Amino acid sequence: MSTTLAAGAELDFSLAQQLTVIALCALTAFIAHMALAVFNDGVRPFLLDFIQGRTTRSATTAVSFGLSAGFIFGLGAPMALSTGVLNPWLLFLPTDILGMLSPKKWLAPILGGAWGAVVVFGLNGANNIAHDLPVDFLTAMQQMSTPILFLFTLFPVLAITKQFGRKWGGVAGVVEVALVVMTMKLWPNMFAGALAMAVGVLMLIGLAVSKDLRQRRADRASGAVEEATGDDPMASLFSASAARLRKYLPLFMLLGAGVCVLAQMHIFGGGEATSFLIAKGQYAEAAQVDFYRVFGFIPLIATTALASGAYGIAGFTLVYPIGYLMPNPFLAAVVGALVFAVEVLALSWIGKVLGKLPSVRDSSEHLRSAIGDTLQLAILFGSLMAANAMGGGLGILVVGGLYLLNESMGRPVVRMAAAPAAVIIGGVLLNVLYWLDLFTPVKG
Repeated sequence: MSTTLAAGAELDFSLAQQLTVIALCALTAFIAHMALAVFNDGVRPFLLDFIQGRTTRSATTAVSFGLSAGFIFGLGAPMALSTGVLNPWLLFLPTDILGMLSPKKWLAPILGGAWGAVVVFGLNGANNIAHDLPVDFLTAMQQMSTPILFLFTLFPVLAITKQFGRKWGGVAGVVEVALVVMTMKLWPNMFAGALAMAVGVLMLIGLAVSKDLRQRRADRASGAVEEATGDDPMASLFSASAARLRKYLPLFMLLGAGVCVLAQMHIFGGGEATSFLIAKGQYAEAAQVDFYRVFGFIPLIATTALASGAYGIAGFTLVYPIGYLMPNPFLAAVVGALVFAVEVLALSWIGKVLGKLPSVRDSSEHLRSAIGDTLQLAILFGSLMAANAMGGGLGILVVGGLYLLNESMGRPVVRMAAAPAAVIIGGVLLNVLYWLDLFTPVKG
């Protein structure tokens, strides 16, 4: 299976696609302004103080900017430019910030829509300029696709090892590698990691559910009595937050419709690996990858939403894989709205279920951590491959040096975004050296 993209990933959008992006950015900024939902999971816990009037809009905006800027400029923009596919860090993190920043309700959608216009009209110009440079660092960044796609396949193995030990981790690792080899041999046109990831995630969930069921049987046998929730203050907070979100159900249904339509248009990928799969037209594989990610984020999004009263802009992210597979945007809009309605209405029930399945809840933590670990290595390795493609040893020196400098300075740019940002800075620097007649671009 080829994991490289056609040179010069295009960011040319049709009028319908442009209007969808602008309208969705306007809507997400409006929703963020009302503190009903944000995309950044790290910002959501801070919204409770804002909703209850214990902190100011400007202070919350500062938190949102601090937690999001590195991902916007270091990951969102480079991924979009190198794949030709939009992503949530580029679209929804800025609308988090702009929505919170806006002092007036009517101004928030205008600011959000303006950002959407910058993306759809400005990004292609930047893309064309970059591809015309003597050192084409955007085409070089497509080298990142192979390590991202293949190393991402191993995230269930890491999660199983962390939660259930080396023995089960070793079993999962052997099974996944065997399945990757088998897939490459028997189904060369299919993404090699698809089947392996499916089996890995099912193994993790099976082990977690089995452990919880054994524990419940042991508790019943020993006569342990489940605690009554009674006057639990967290229970009352959770029910108040769920009620607040249900009050705005029509707005959330509109949001679900918009995100699902954007995914259906195949100009948007919900994750790093997904962006490269969408760019290659492998929509079924992209849906599979994003579907597995859902298991790592449902407990986090549900609990933070119930604790803060603010939901996720993409909900449980189920609308991503569903959208990729929808045959037309009209059906995507209906299904996306229904999915968000079910998610919001089921929040309280999901919270109660998670309370009874501690191992499953822990599995989601390990899945998220494993996704972060695999992508961190894959993005760093891919960025060094890109550096080599655009500048040989000097490229590796510059990009690797910038990454190490960021580490030694206490990571002013978050680690996940530092390497792609270093590739872009390194690419600009190599072009300057070329114009000074101090560097000859690598051939090919």
